[in-house]
Amino acid sequence: MFDIGFWELVLISVVALVVLGPERLPVAIRSVSKFVRTAKTMANNVKDELSQELKIQELQDNLRKAENMGMKDLSPELQSSIEELKKAAQDVQRPYAKQSEPTSTTTPSNSTDEHLPEENRIMKDEGSTDENKISDDKKA
Repeated sequence: MFDIGFWELVLISVVALVVLGPERLPVAIRSVSKFVRTAKTMANNVKDELSQELKIQELQDNLRKAENMGMKDLSPELQSSIEELKKAAQDVQRPYAKQSEPTSTTTPSNSTDEHLPEENRIMKDEGSTDENKISDDKKA
């Protein structure tokens, strides 16, 4: 990668030992190796993302070719890429389908309270309401 030979490494090591000293040299080596490791990881991530994007672009190009050919007499390569693209689209849509399941949007006056515990249910048609109880208490 850098075309550094043995003697260049020895020279760099001696200069680093003289400049940093034996106490700070191990810490500096660890810091440099951590930086190099981080840079390599970032480079590999970028490389993987680019290859993924290129693969997606290739699949889209194959899909356009298939549409232009009218989906008839497709080569096996195009058929396999279409199937792969359909599968990828389904995989992407699955998490969103779970989130957008229909939820109950009924109003409280129209909804039943069967799912509530018994003490939280609204008492219906018992003949007396809270207002009637209050007015009965005032009369007495």
